[in-house]
Amino acid sequence: MLRSDRIRISQVCFIFFAILLIFSCFTPFSRSFFGLPTHRSVLVGEPLAPSFELPVKLTSVLQWRLNHPESAKVLHPDQSPVVAQAGEYYVSLRLFGLIPLRHMTVTAVPEIDVVPGGQSIGVLLHREGVLVVGEAPVSSQGGELSPAREAGIREGDIILAINGRQVMSESDVRELVNEGGGAGEQLNVRVKRNGREFNVGLTPDYCRKTGRYRVGLLVRDSTAGVGTLTFCEPETRSYGALGHIITDGRNSHGMELTDGSIIEAEIQGIRPGTRGRPGEKLGVFSDHHLLTGSIEQNTVYGIFGTLEGELVNPHFGAAVPVALLHHIRTGPAEMLTVLHGCEVERFRLEIEEIRPEAVGDGKGLVIRITDERLIEESGGIIQGMSGSPIVQNGRLVGAVTHVFINNPTRGYGVPVEWMLRECGLLQPAGNANSITEWRKAG
Repeated sequence: MLRSDRIRISQVCFIFFAILLIFSCFTPFSRSFFGLPTHRSVLVGEPLAPSFELPVKLTSVLQWRLNHPESAKVLHPDQSPVVAQAGEYYVSLRLFGLIPLRHMTVTAVPEIDVVPGGQSIGVLLHREGVLVVGEAPVSSQGGELSPAREAGIREGDIILAINGRQVMSESDVRELVNEGGGAGEQLNVRVKRNGREFNVGLTPDYCRKTGRYRVGLLVRDSTAGVGTLTFCEPETRSYGALGHIITDGRNSHGMELTDGSIIEAEIQGIRPGTRGRPGEKLGVFSDHHLLTGSIEQNTVYGIFGTLEGELVNPHFGAAVPVALLHHIRTGPAEMLTVLHGCEVERFRLEIEEIRPEAVGDGKGLVIRITDERLIEESGGIIQGMSGSPIVQNGRLVGAVTHVFINNPTRGYGVPVEWMLRECGLLQPAGNANSITEWRKAG
């Protein structure tokens, strides 16, 4: 056989096997196999390993191997045991029981019931120090000046202390600056920028317009806004809300807070969303104070804390079970939110996609509003709906978080499993790991 013929045959064989490999990747088995997660949560009483489509010829050569501190077992793919107790299990899919093909960590947790929210809440966060949000030049004898800018203080910086005294509010800064300026002192300002702390020397100027000493800064000590309560665990009164982190609007990092609170809000109007312009709820803090609570965490999956009283949802007479990620299905669901006053209403939506790989940013669900009345009144998802609970098949599955700017009827949601794991409510006995470790491991 000529060398050119051998090369041609080799090329044909290569192309044949390449085509065969490509087509095999689209078989139900391949999609199921490569779609197996590296981490999985199950409820006590559920099968340990996930089921997936398996050709009959492979059932005799593929095996799940279960490793647990108390036992090690070899199981066929269609013989996954039911988890009897909470804990962490390690399973691997092996060829002939020897060659590992896929590894998986399975966390078994007890079922947890929560009361779905839907109530609008006002969110008030108190940060560490005060945030520099802009400049306000000083009208001095030398003209319009900004001593703070000349000293190197920039918008987005956090002022922690002045002359060794901690500042917590705009009034603290105003009083210390005026006091130091009146005494003719140079201020020693402790500043935090991008996680790094440093000192700045700063001399106030007398402002003829205000009649006091100033440094030319605009600062803000707290953030207020409207969001939606997602759930409350009735025994501990632990709650979750918003479904996403609160930032200062200048970067994606969460605000460093010292304390905060939520209070029920009354929606007085709706500014509908349109393509390219998000809408918003127009709300004020309610005078009734029927719903209040602390803010203890500000994370990528929302804010968490403790309510001062019980949460009552008019649409659910009792707490409902939460859904783990593998319980959620694409298809119809509903969301709970407030459009008028304090009334929680139900609206239809569709879960279009489930994205377990989005654990890093929380955008694990793609949703689309299908309720005609909601679309007519709000245009779809608007600011203030963040945290609105999503219920499917009698389970709380997640919360609305973001809107697609170019299509307000579509947006993202966060699976409630991720919220519960982040705040520590969904843990096996003796395991205190939060979903932060899962994000790092994944």
